Amino acid sequence: MVAPHIARHVPEEPVQLSLLHGFPDRAPSPSGPPLAPELPVARVLIESSLPHLDRPFDYSVPAAIDQAAQPGARVKVTFNGQELNGYILDRMAESDAGHTLLPLRKVVSPVPVLSPALAELAGRVAARYAGTVSDVLRVAIPPRVVKVEKELAAGVPAVMLAPPEAPSAAPGPGVWARYVNGAAFLHHLSAGESPRAVLSALQGFGPAGWPRLIAEAVAAVRASGRGAVVVVPDHRDLDRVESALTELLPREDIARLTADDGQAPRYRSYLRILKGTAAVAVGTRSAAYAPVHNLGLVVCWDDGDDLHIEQRSPYAHTREVLLLRAEQEGAACLLAAHTRSTELQRLVEAGWARPVEAERAEVRRTVPRVLNTADSFEQERDPLARIARLPGAAWRAAKDGLERGPVLVQVARSGYAPSLVCDSCREPARCTTCGGPLAIAGASGASAVPQCRWCALSAPDWRCAHCNSPRLRRAATGALRTAEELGRAFPGTPVVTSSGDQVKADVPDAKSLVVATVGAEPVAAGGYAAALLLDGDSLLRRENLRAGEDAVRRWFNAAVLVRPAQEGGLVVITADDTAGVGALLRWDAGGYAGRELALRQELHLPPAVRIASVTGARTAVVHFTEAIEQHLARVGIVLRTAGPAPLVLTGAAAHRAASRDAISRDAARPESGEDVRTLLFIPYAQAAEATRVMRAVKAAAAARRTDDPVQLRLDGVDVL
Repeated sequence: MVAPHIARHVPEEPVQLSLLHGFPDRAPSPSGPPLAPELPVARVLIESSLPHLDRPFDYSVPAAIDQAAQPGARVKVTFNGQELNGYILDRMAESDAGHTLLPLRKVVSPVPVLSPALAELAGRVAARYAGTVSDVLRVAIPPRVVKVEKELAAGVPAVMLAPPEAPSAAPGPGVWARYVNGAAFLHHLSAGESPRAVLSALQGFGPAGWPRLIAEAVAAVRASGRGAVVVVPDHRDLDRVESALTELLPREDIARLTADDGQAPRYRSYLRILKGTAAVAVGTRSAAYAPVHNLGLVVCWDDGDDLHIEQRSPYAHTREVLLLRAEQEGAACLLAAHTRSTELQRLVEAGWARPVEAERAEVRRTVPRVLNTADSFEQERDPLARIARLPGAAWRAAKDGLERGPVLVQVARSGYAPSLVCDSCREPARCTTCGGPLAIAGASGASAVPQCRWCALSAPDWRCAHCNSPRLRRAATGALRTAEELGRAFPGTPVVTSSGDQVKADVPDAKSLVVATVGAEPVAAGGYAAALLLDGDSLLRRENLRAGEDAVRRWFNAAVLVRPAQEGGLVVITADDTAGVGALLRWDAGGYAGRELALRQELHLPPAVRIASVTGARTAVVHFTEAIEQHLARVGIVLRTAGPAPLVLTGAAAHRAASRDAISRDAARPESGEDVRTLLFIPYAQAAEATRVMRAVKAAAAARRTDDPVQLRLDGVDVL
């Protein structure tokens, strides 16, 4: 059964050859080096981001490199007078190119790093996201490290020589027994079947935490003699999962894939998996493409985390890559988190995956008590709770929690005073040079000089552009300022911060206050005694379609680090009484996801539909979208569109734009050339045809070079 939001790869109609600007140079004469006696033609995929070159090209194979030039090997070829890298896709007896072929220049490496399954997966991902196969392979295949290949050729280390042995017996249900359908899921895995599950994990620490759940699922699939791929958002999660896996499986059976470890360790792990001497690949985004033999299970942890989105074209999401791979290779699929994204809720409601959740009695035994300072009862007890930085209930929870262990304080922003406003009119304080927000980097008292967060210039003589006032005030309090205030409120108590570049993976169980930004919460081995979730309204007020969904995910991810209610665990949240807060109070992440999905379906917004954004100069965007609409109209498809509208950058995107001096550049550019964005909303039933047309139009536009280039991005989570 195919996932309802997954489109099978449909071969594209070739772009007219007259539009192409590059072909392999034709050999001047039939004479040349002797060719391979068998299969003298190599079909090569060139490493190029140009959309109109996203297709194989034929080259002849000289006899001198016949043995090394095998499918999957890296090669160098001559293309349009240039020497380019590429991969051999296949060897053939003859070519239909219609002209004399140029020979391969050299085989860079005889190691077949591009397996047939990976080539097919890259094609599926490129088709789904209207990108190029070359861009997908750039993410999937690590850069070559000669030293590592020599180790492999010499048989060093010895662990690379022997394939791993599968466990002789399947493990028991273990922690999965606490969940409805949990034991059945493990049983199907160990029996060699391919179930699909969406898991709502209850606990984030200790021996029953989510890393143990993933490890037991992998051990079950290994008992059936199959391999597994596990993808997590960052290195902290990776360390925890790897540690849990080594408790159940031999260390040599596990290969760690992450760019944070460096090129040599990553390439060594990739070759171990390719050779079949490691059957479990665990890592960050690129691990989704690991060439595991006889794949039986793909796992994605916390798919709502933005770190799962590739930051380079075609901007693929790990979840979608694993879903495509599970379909392609007939593997089981486990999508796990403490909450449930609307994408996963859609899969559950469509019947593609089964939910794995705990019964309410087990939930009450496992999770902490949750208190909201904005409810009517707390407002009557503490009328100032709504405006206080630390309401009375939160202060009491911290005081009582410190008697029993560490207390977690979650804040929305890092730094000291991450944003400033005019003290008179409350307008945001902006840099007079680049327009970026002003902030105070550290605690400097009255002598603090505001500094631009984009261009880093100081603004000692700032005056408000609206009222000319020179006075500033803090609009938000960062993690460092919060830690300073809590240190004064609880003298003698150690205060630990985890934010920005100083993110901690874990903290001891000693009594302390741990101030962390959202997503940077350390883990306490025995759980936190209490947690204070501050700045909830700031998270909910973000101008993003997924603000509420993302806030709920971050709250749950912090709350699961707290001890159960029967052990005194308490979570205090300071946010208005919204649907998201209610979901946390009831511990009902699935219900919140269902409500959000129903609203999106009513409004025809993602993930009820797919979305494509076209960004660039106004003229180029208009021409590009018109071409798409014309091609789709020929097959009776009319898409709902929005735009073109001026592009408004926020957050990290704005910072990147400022670093490129984009603001100054755009100010000098005529209005007709301003950057704009057009959105196209695509029903799933029409997604395969629509993305095929978009991909073809993109290739044709790149070949003609008549307009400025545009960025085509599908399913971007930050465009609405």
